[in-house]
Amino acid sequence: MAKKLNGFCDTIAAVATAAGRGGIGVVRISGAALAELAEALCGKRAQPLQPRLASLVKFRGADGQPLDQGLLLYFPAPHSFTGEDVLELHGHGGPVVLQLLLQRCLELGARLAAPGEFTRRAYLNGKLDLAQAEAVADLIDASTAQAARSALRSLSGEFSLAVHGLVEHLVELRMLVEATLDFPDEEIDANGILRDQHAASRLERMRDDLAGLRARARQGSLLRSGLQVVLAGAPNVGKSSLLNRLAGEERAIVTDIAGTTRDAVRETIQIEGIPLHIIDTAGLRETGDSVEKLGIERSWREIERADMVLQMVDAATGMTSADETIAARLPLGVERLIVHNKCDLAGLAAGRREEGGRVHVYLSALTGAGIDLLHDELLRVAGWQGHGEDAILARERHLQALDVAGRHLDQAVTELERSELCAEELRLAQEALSTITGEFTADDLLGEIFSRFCIGK
Repeated sequence: MAKKLNGFCDTIAAVATAAGRGGIGVVRISGAALAELAEALCGKRAQPLQPRLASLVKFRGADGQPLDQGLLLYFPAPHSFTGEDVLELHGHGGPVVLQLLLQRCLELGARLAAPGEFTRRAYLNGKLDLAQAEAVADLIDASTAQAARSALRSLSGEFSLAVHGLVEHLVELRMLVEATLDFPDEEIDANGILRDQHAASRLERMRDDLAGLRARARQGSLLRSGLQVVLAGAPNVGKSSLLNRLAGEERAIVTDIAGTTRDAVRETIQIEGIPLHIIDTAGLRETGDSVEKLGIERSWREIERADMVLQMVDAATGMTSADETIAARLPLGVERLIVHNKCDLAGLAAGRREEGGRVHVYLSALTGAGIDLLHDELLRVAGWQGHGEDAILARERHLQALDVAGRHLDQAVTELERSELCAEELRLAQEALSTITGEFTADDLLGEIFSRFCIGK
C-alpha cells in the first residue's frame, strides 16, 4: 500500500496494557526522533539505541531519581507498528508506577494519545488498510476463540486480499467496457467486442465471488456480535430454568412463585463459537403489582430490541389464550421459536415439530432433554453454516458495502448492452468495495471507527 502520510509532528504516549495490577505494564510512545526522549528518560547511553533489542534500564524522573526499572525497546521508522519511531517501556504493572512513567513522558514533550490513535497512525502511514485496522480492535474484543481466529485472519490481510481481488477484476472489466465508449464516431460493434471478450461470463464470475465473500462476512458478523435472544412468556413456564440450563450454572432464581423475575437477567453463552446473549425477562401478564409491572414493561422493551425471541409455553397445556395474546403482540420482524418446556412432566418426548408455520421445540430445562435440538434451531435461525473456519469477522459497514456492491453488479448485468450505464454501475460497485479497505473513506467515518478503540492501541 502506498504511504498515505509522511508523519505527524507531535509525539503521543499512553499506557498500552489493561487497567489494574499485573506483573508487567507497558507504556507506548510514537513520534519522530525519539532517541532524545529515551536519553532524557533513561540517561545517556554508551551505545546508541539498537532496533528491536531489549535493554535493561532505569526509568528516571526529572530529578534523576529512579521511577522504575525495566526494559526499553526501540522500533525505528518505518519498521514499527505505526510507521513512526516507537518506544516501548516495559515496567512493573502497578497503576501508580505506570502513571509515573506516563507523566514523565508527557513532561518530556509527548501528549496523551487519543483512543485508537496508534492504530490510526498505522493506517494513515500505510502500515495497515482500514479493514486490518478494524481487525486489531476486533481481535482485542473477541469474545470467543472462533472470533479471535477470524479477526486474526482479517488482520493478516485475508479479507483485504479478497476485496482487492474483486476490485482488480472490476477494473479490468471497466477498462474493457469504457474502451468501447472511447470511439463513439467509429463504426465498431461494442456489443460484439464485449461478447468476444466474454464480458457477461466475467461479470457473472464476479457476482459469484462477491456472493461467496458476503456469505463469509455474514458468518463472521455472527462471530463478532452474536445474537440477542430473549426468553419471553407467561409466569412459571420455566424461562429462568432454561437460562440456567443454557448457562450451565444457577444464574437466575427459580421458584414456584409467579413473578419471581422482576428485571432482565443476562448471560452470554457460546454455541459453536457464536456468542448468544440470552436475556431472561419477567413473566408477561396483567398485574397490579407496581414493581412487577415495571419489570414487564422492561421485558417488552427487550423483546423489541431482540434478534430472536424464544416464546416459552408449558408443554402440558400447549398454547393457551394468554400465550396467544403474547404471540400476537410480538414484533413481526423478530425471529421466533416456540419452546414447550416441561415435556418430561407432560409425558411428551423431546423433539422438533413444525406447526402453523412455526417451529416448536419440546424440551425439559430441568433434565436437559431437547437442549441440543434448541441449540440446532438457534444456529439455523442465526444462519450459521458449518464450522466457520473461513469466516471473516466483518462489521456492519462491511456488510453494507458488500450489499451495495452486489446491487450495482446485478444492475450492471441488466445494462451490459448499454455501455455507458454498465460502466457507471461497475464504477459504483468498485467504489463501494474500496470503502472497506479505506481507499474511499470520509474523514468523519475514520474518526468514528478509531474513537471506539482503547487508549494505547
